[in-house]
Amino acid sequence: MARGFVNGIGGAPNGFKKEYPGKLTWYVICTCIAAAFGGLIFGYDIGISGGVTSMDSFLKKFFPSVYRKEISENSTNQYCTFDSATLTMFTSSLYLAALVASFVAAWMTKKFGRKWSMVTGGLIFMVGAILNLLAQNVAMLIIGRILLGIGVGFSIQSVPVYVSEMAPYNHRGKLNQVFQLSITIGILIANLVNFVTPKIFKNGDGAWRASLGFAIVPALVVMVSALFLPNSPNSMIEQGKTEEAKATLRRIRGFSDEQVKPEFDDLVAASEAARAVKRPWKNIRERQYRPQLVMSILIPTFQQLTGINVVMFYAPVLFKTIGFGGNASLLSAVITGIINVAATSVAIFGTDKWGRRAFFLEGGIQMLIFQGLVAAFIGWKFGVTGEVSDLPKWYAILLVVFICIFVSGFAWSWGPLGWLVPSEIFPLEIRSAAQSINVSVNMLFTFIIAQAFLPGLCHLKFGLFIVFAFFVAVMTLFIAFFLPETQNIPIEEMTQVWRKHWYWRTFVPQQRLQV
Repeated sequence: MARGFVNGIGGAPNGFKKEYPGKLTWYVICTCIAAAFGGLIFGYDIGISGGVTSMDSFLKKFFPSVYRKEISENSTNQYCTFDSATLTMFTSSLYLAALVASFVAAWMTKKFGRKWSMVTGGLIFMVGAILNLLAQNVAMLIIGRILLGIGVGFSIQSVPVYVSEMAPYNHRGKLNQVFQLSITIGILIANLVNFVTPKIFKNGDGAWRASLGFAIVPALVVMVSALFLPNSPNSMIEQGKTEEAKATLRRIRGFSDEQVKPEFDDLVAASEAARAVKRPWKNIRERQYRPQLVMSILIPTFQQLTGINVVMFYAPVLFKTIGFGGNASLLSAVITGIINVAATSVAIFGTDKWGRRAFFLEGGIQMLIFQGLVAAFIGWKFGVTGEVSDLPKWYAILLVVFICIFVSGFAWSWGPLGWLVPSEIFPLEIRSAAQSINVSVNMLFTFIIAQAFLPGLCHLKFGLFIVFAFFVAVMTLFIAFFLPETQNIPIEEMTQVWRKHWYWRTFVPQQRLQV
């Protein structure tokens, strides 16, 4: 039976924190950026669906009842124009598929390594994109979306863990957040594609087919870049390839065998103890893993309950609903996409310097304020009836500004940190299972929000944004009281942050235990 430490094997006793040597080498930068391309397919899909569903040619072909409602009810209840269960299923089916796929991806990630999970995700996503490009009916659309979802599930299961394992601990934040930056770039590309294609294809099906079919490009980028990646040292050790793991660790850290030996020894000890844990899905429910289990559930839940995907999924639909024309709504979505990318770049350079909690808390307060302002302004002009005859230009501009500030608050806080923090707190023996929970909960609530937004907007009116604001307040308080700072802590030493926390220390053993 291997000896190790429960909940953070290899952890230093008495709160001592090891500092492994490691430079930010070009090799590790390139591998982490290449892996982070996995976020492109997720982001592209988030951004593309809302723009496509606002195109008249798409609605006329697949959702004629929505199109008839749109052209006949321009001066009546704007809240309910796009309320269609089938239309929302087109958007949300992807995330339900990603939820299911994440469990298969967890097994594949552990068995064959993070790399091949990324390759598989890119390939399946490309097949889904081709099916959507050629779609002739709603069934083809939704089957294509399901395949896209499976591809996304594989990618987001493996990429954050891979980057956290490859990055030096003191640069883990910025490198891991390149994944979120990749998501935002994917969203921006989708918004730009949606803005340009109607200008190129002025009639017929060309615009929406080009938008959906262009997803083949990011899928190819993800698949090809992943093929050239090495597996992480952690993954190699899991597969018994210790010499290859040592060589890879030496290369990505930029030091000699002797210099990387302390980190390598801890990785080996963690892997041996992890292999002794035969039932990770059962063990993750044990008391000593309670902090990680709670975080793997609540962080992705709160991330989606901010309402951010209301803006990202349905930005053109939302802007069209609140009085923007079709072209103006697509342009407004492009503007929010640019803000999203710019703000995420701030997080990349800030979280390793100022810490995770600071960004979580500031972003939460910022989102709360501007979510409330969006609710107030929509309620002021549309009331509870949703009827409005004309909107002044200054009102539309101000509303876009409020939404952009809300988006920026998410983009440098809950957006990147919602993926970073869970990926860095899981000990190796439960990492695949815990990451599966993190991904599946994220996809479950993404599906729920995507499915519920248009009906919720129809029934709750502007009050829907107040509901989101309430959850933003709750999650900010949760971070303030229950999330310890994980900045600059090696993954193998992460146990110490729970042992020192005023609440979680009652759950985590204070000394070495046999596994």
